[in-house]
Amino acid sequence: MEQNRQEVKQQPPQERIKNFFEVSLGFTEEQALAEAKRCLQCKNPACVKGCPVEIDIPAFIKLIKDKKIKESLSKIKEKNNLPAICGRVCPQEEQCEVACILSKKNIPINIGALERYASDFADEKLSDNKKKVKSAEDTQSAKVAVVGSGPAGLTAAADLVKMGYSVALFESLHLAGGVLSYGIPEFRLPKKIVFGEVEYIKSLGVDIQTNVLIGKTFTLKDLFKQGFKAIFIGVGAGLPQFLNIPGENAPGVYSANEFLTRINLMKAYKFPQAITPIHIGNKIVVVGAGNVAFDCARVAIRLGKDVTLVYRRSETEMPAREDEIENAKAEGLKFQLLTQPKEIILDKNRMPSAMRCSRMELGKPDSSGRRRPVEIPNSEFEIPVDNVIVAIGQRPNPLIYKSTPELKTNPEGTICVDENYMTTIPGVFAGGDITTGADTVISAMGAGKKAARAVDNYIKTHK
Repeated sequence: MEQNRQEVKQQPPQERIKNFFEVSLGFTEEQALAEAKRCLQCKNPACVKGCPVEIDIPAFIKLIKDKKIKESLSKIKEKNNLPAICGRVCPQEEQCEVACILSKKNIPINIGALERYASDFADEKLSDNKKKVKSAEDTQSAKVAVVGSGPAGLTAAADLVKMGYSVALFESLHLAGGVLSYGIPEFRLPKKIVFGEVEYIKSLGVDIQTNVLIGKTFTLKDLFKQGFKAIFIGVGAGLPQFLNIPGENAPGVYSANEFLTRINLMKAYKFPQAITPIHIGNKIVVVGAGNVAFDCARVAIRLGKDVTLVYRRSETEMPAREDEIENAKAEGLKFQLLTQPKEIILDKNRMPSAMRCSRMELGKPDSSGRRRPVEIPNSEFEIPVDNVIVAIGQRPNPLIYKSTPELKTNPEGTICVDENYMTTIPGVFAGGDITTGADTVISAMGAGKKAARAVDNYIKTHK
């Protein structure tokens, strides 16, 4: 029974590159029951310790085994407010699954697929997960503001409203979800899933206000003047980093942020029906090798383009999830590894025509633990391109702390917090990518959950 780990079926590569439908098809009931039966129901489950949001994993799996899918989802939502999202994009293989006792035999429980199954197939009409919106009499007098509706903000807001606080969540864009809405492609995370989870957060009583840019529409001081007793900042890391090479500022060179926002949030891939289409040529180069770089590359493939990924290290050092790399390979992505861009060569119309690069070799490890790329002398060559997408990381947007000088930041732009997620301003907390730099969805959710507890403790001790 231990050996028969169930794997999720996928759309065949030759089909999925022609559409934006979800690649992973999820478990069938037969698969879910078979996988749930493999769980050993450990008395001291290490998998729970590996979960940043502390889900009682054996308990929800046992409920699936007993065909109590509604109850299984309820159990998950005791700790995780975004299970349908986590079941799709959480790197379980690096967290709960690697801690599973069966991982010693390289056959851990497929926890992520089971979480998605419970989320997708629980009968929501009969479920008690959608609570009634709390009335004023049910809430505590304290008002809490949450800034940013990404995974950290949504988690903190939901947990705080469950504690009885009156919570207003402010989002700068016209739709909630943060990176879940604008960053992750439809074929990995359908937006109907995201918006469904957002509606659940609303149903708990969170007041989500879109088109409100904190730092411009309101400052942090303004929020305190409006009666908020505490503020949580979870705005993520949305400021793109660039290569700083000649030709990078030309039209036809996109940051990953712009490219994915136009594709995901503005539906630019629905050409010619899209109100805001994106016009790119046939030869696309994506620079980088993280999950965002692979998202960009796989989107471009679905647009019918010839796509090459350029990375200055080898495949071994790629930070992207292994399954994303394998999916991209199956979809026809080309790789130009140990390659460093030096210049984007422009044609007479100031559009990209080629990328001048150098060959690299790996030297000693750097501060990240990966071997440092070293340029090979006299190794320059050119790659023909029509467009370049730069996906080499993001930094925090400086808008909030530029409008709030008292908010101390690190040299890289992240907000300084103490062990309780408190910033240098009393009553202002922060968590997620705005404090750590770009990280995973589940890490941000874990920070939002812990920060919510810290906010609760702060308000109770500062009455």
